[in-house]
Amino acid sequence: MDSRSTYSLSVLAPLNDGFGEPRTEVIARLKEFILSFQIDGVYIYRDQIRDNVLVRRYYCDVDIAHLISYSEELAHKLSTDPSGTIPLFETALRQCTQRIVYPQKPDVDLPQHQLMLHSSIDHISIRDLTADNVSALVRIPGIVIGASTLSSKATALAIQCRNCQHTEKLGIEGGFQGVSLPRICGRKKVPGQDEGDKCPLDPYFVVHEESQFQDQQIIKLQEAPDQVPVGELPRHILISADRYLANRVVPGSRCTVMGVYSIYQQNKNNKASAVAIRNPYLRAVGITTDVDHGTGSNTTHFTEEEIQEFEELSRSPDLYEKLARSIAPSIYGNADIKKAIACLLMGGSKKILPDGMKLRGDINVLLLGDPGTAKSQLLKFVEKVAPIAIYTSGKGSSAAGLTASVQRDVQSREFYLEGGAMVLADGGVVCIDEFDKMRDEDRVAIHEAMEQQTISIAKAGITTILNARTSVLAAANPIFGRYDDLKSPGENIDFQTTILSRFDMIFIVRDDHNQKRDETIARHVMGIHMGNGANNVSAEDQITPDIPVEKMKRYITFCKSRCAPRLSKEATEKLSSHFVTIRAQTARHERGANMKSSIPITIRQLEAIIRITESLAKLTLSPIADESHVDEAIRLFLASTMDAVTHERSAYNTSGMGAGGGNTDLMAEVGKLEEELRKRLPIGWSASLAKLKGEFCAGRGYSEAALGRCLGIMQRRESIRMRGGGGVVWRCGV
Repeated sequence: MDSRSTYSLSVLAPLNDGFGEPRTEVIARLKEFILSFQIDGVYIYRDQIRDNVLVRRYYCDVDIAHLISYSEELAHKLSTDPSGTIPLFETALRQCTQRIVYPQKPDVDLPQHQLMLHSSIDHISIRDLTADNVSALVRIPGIVIGASTLSSKATALAIQCRNCQHTEKLGIEGGFQGVSLPRICGRKKVPGQDEGDKCPLDPYFVVHEESQFQDQQIIKLQEAPDQVPVGELPRHILISADRYLANRVVPGSRCTVMGVYSIYQQNKNNKASAVAIRNPYLRAVGITTDVDHGTGSNTTHFTEEEIQEFEELSRSPDLYEKLARSIAPSIYGNADIKKAIACLLMGGSKKILPDGMKLRGDINVLLLGDPGTAKSQLLKFVEKVAPIAIYTSGKGSSAAGLTASVQRDVQSREFYLEGGAMVLADGGVVCIDEFDKMRDEDRVAIHEAMEQQTISIAKAGITTILNARTSVLAAANPIFGRYDDLKSPGENIDFQTTILSRFDMIFIVRDDHNQKRDETIARHVMGIHMGNGANNVSAEDQITPDIPVEKMKRYITFCKSRCAPRLSKEATEKLSSHFVTIRAQTARHERGANMKSSIPITIRQLEAIIRITESLAKLTLSPIADESHVDEAIRLFLASTMDAVTHERSAYNTSGMGAGGGNTDLMAEVGKLEEELRKRLPIGWSASLAKLKGEFCAGRGYSEAALGRCLGIMQRRESIRMRGGGGVVWRCGV
């Protein structure tokens, strides 16, 4: 009272926020938290606000764990009543900015600030959200499948009366909540004014120039494919992201969204909808992207113990063999295929050249072979062990389902993109089963994704490029269902050269009839079904993996995030000279067979061997790939793709077939003989084998080897059957 300042006393009750505490006190406590919270002498939020405001970004990213350590009561208030507390927090941020950045300018006009939150509390999946979560703060993981264009949402509407020009401002909450204009003019009565000047009903119109707007984006978040229960459709939820949270994510991003679970009425014009039922959505207050695609997974997720354990594991001498044995241990054999899958899971090093050209680091593998050789089982295992993986079947996948589709928004009638399987698996593996059953136009859609690792879209006026940085693991059957040894690889494989050149390794998996091998596999399968497979002596029979699946998944993530090997000088020279040798060898085969190889050896295959070399070095966390890695990469390449290329000659080089005068001559002779046999034996007729030999071999000069080969081919195609202990040939089909 003695001081010369004006003395004031509050005569009205303070504004309570429902918790019995005045709002001004809550704002004061939040300001105190922002200004005074420190870790090891560093004022985190004070420095963050200063840094952001200096580049004209008016937001602050707060960790809820810090708020809990400062005041549990404030954190509880924020999580249980976010709609009431977040505006108070943003007011406190604005006042703090005034105090930190502009202490000498009390009248500076600062824009509205945005509060962003992040936390390490437990996730809630989209299918677990219930009515109890409405108006609460929740944290939901998922994958973005669609993102709308930016729109402007009004935060304050300026309205004016048509009759008396009376103006008002209406505040609007964020999210999808709409607003209704007042039906009656709010002008105050002036004493002595005539009642006849009353304004009519619905007098207001919006003055856009004086209204305030902010950016808003609608995001469609779907459950991650590995979290969806079997037989269920993946659920999705709409997310409203505004101001600085807009344009944070693109379709295909895996992220965790923190927000207020809210409700809105979808369509007021639809009279049939119930009045009391509302649709849920999420008003985002924080979006954190789980995967940084440049380096693999985020490195902050590893504990000190894990890092130490993984570094010890990388130094073990037989890690490569151990990792290969741990891939699908219940499947017998296939050692090279498992090693190739280990390389695919690791991947090579992605390179961005000075001119902006990108070279992919992901490895693509094709498994082509007989049914019953566990190709689909390998694909299912890879889906389980890869950090990011999507499994799809070729027959059930269209071009749009694999790449991207254009959808129309129900409310705004605008087109937006929804990513397909290859976009959603960005940074991981796509497993495509039944690759040969896909339509050709659908298979062509993934050409660009496999080499350039992008997907170009030009549909419905949308022209854009999406990222599809994925490895492709495909499984296919030969053209006749089973691999026909009597035909060349080009006749067995019904794929174009364009798609085959994009695969780094092509394995031909054959189901050979070998008694010893059949007995071993039968014993292995029986051991698995009896549950005592682990007691077998052989290392190949062991079904308990050396490295458990979860540990392997974490180790792959660790390697991809920590290591990007480069080739040593010696390794480079060895690779280049070996590639020249492989090209010369292929040229000799093509000249010998007098036809082009169906599996090409191009510069892409040289890059494939480089990628395999880098993945082998990454497996042991080596920064430099040396000659030992090159030797194993070349061995793998020779055992897969080169084996398929040279298979054509080896298919014919069997004993007793030299009489035909060379492979090409023999097959030509077999073709002619088949035509004559069809004429000689109409359907339903039969003839003895000795009589046919006399007619064709002695009478017309064909070789016995050609006749035996021809009868074998027709028998496998079920055109003829052998009766009478193999002495009579009966024509039974076309």
